[in-house]
Amino acid sequence: MTPFTFNTTKSIVFRPGAATEMGEIARAVLGDKVLFVTDAGVVGLGLCAPAIASLEAKGAHVSVFDAVEADPSRATLEAAVAMGQSIGATGVIGFGGGSAMDVAKVAALLLGSGEDLDDAWGVGNAKGPRLPLVLVPTTAGTGSEVTPVSIISVGGEEKRGVSSPILLPDIAVLDAELTLGLPAPITAATGVDAMVHAIESYASANANNNPISQLLARQALRLLGGNILKVMETPRDIEARSAMLLGATLAGQAFGNSPVAAVHALAYPIGGTFHVPHGVSNALILPHVLRFNAPAAYQPYSEIAADAFPHLESVPHGEERCAGFITAIDDLIAKVGIPARLRDVEVPESAIDKMAADAMLQTRLLVNNPREVTQEDARMIYLAAW
Repeated sequence: MTPFTFNTTKSIVFRPGAATEMGEIARAVLGDKVLFVTDAGVVGLGLCAPAIASLEAKGAHVSVFDAVEADPSRATLEAAVAMGQSIGATGVIGFGGGSAMDVAKVAALLLGSGEDLDDAWGVGNAKGPRLPLVLVPTTAGTGSEVTPVSIISVGGEEKRGVSSPILLPDIAVLDAELTLGLPAPITAATGVDAMVHAIESYASANANNNPISQLLARQALRLLGGNILKVMETPRDIEARSAMLLGATLAGQAFGNSPVAAVHALAYPIGGTFHVPHGVSNALILPHVLRFNAPAAYQPYSEIAADAFPHLESVPHGEERCAGFITAIDDLIAKVGIPARLRDVEVPESAIDKMAADAMLQTRLLVNNPREVTQEDARMIYLAAW
């Protein structure tokens, strides 16, 4: 068998209501002074309060940093680190969507190690150690609670990443009750985002694509594909919400070890330039990248097709099932109400050439694609999506 390495979060707590028991779950790990990283929206919804109260009931002092924004900036990260330094933080919680968790990961690293952020960018450059870290997702999408990567905006449209197993938290707390109030557009976008993680991971050309990631990706697609329409139709179905949350985490474990590829590479310029939410950016590009990849990847796509869409079980394996899979993806995006065209999110056709050039900068992702993508290929994919 081909050698591989698989890293993931040490402990996962999965149960509705788990966030209300944060003191029991995480107090001993986090220590006395906890930096609680989140965003103003999550605070305003009251989602944090039970977790904070539980920690304080166990004797922890909790300081809340709630300034995280979408596509968090370096300045925001540095402000979180400054708060952690001022309180003498002994542990960090990231509570929210992928942005809050990404800030918490790197804040824990910088607070624990004192290293320079500019030395930590890239793959395997973070030295550590980090402070104790607990991550709590409030959406079923990014899988950041089990991935070794954090993405930070560093000025203009540029984003940089820190990628290292050091960023994996001590505990991930999966509480589906935190997702019950998610608005339909966020539910849809994050759910499709998680499906993209599983699809790209399974078909990844990365040398570390491995049997564990493939098993996780397939189970993720069963959970996500089988429940995304349920949570859209019945938003407070706790069983379906739990399935979506677990599916997103399994997809995160998969792509945290067998990385994503061209869908994400081409989605980044859409989000970075036009501030389209990440899940929507992925959905806009997904079917078009799948069609581009199909000549090289019809076999893996046909293998996972019926996991996401059981009605495809009766379709013969190979190119026919792959085509049915892509059609089913198109249909799902329409059913959950995600915009289908770049023009629908006010991306002008005149931006396509620049986006294609920008996508080529995502070399760490493009090398994982099952088919080579040139700048002209990227331009044609964007035109198909426009």
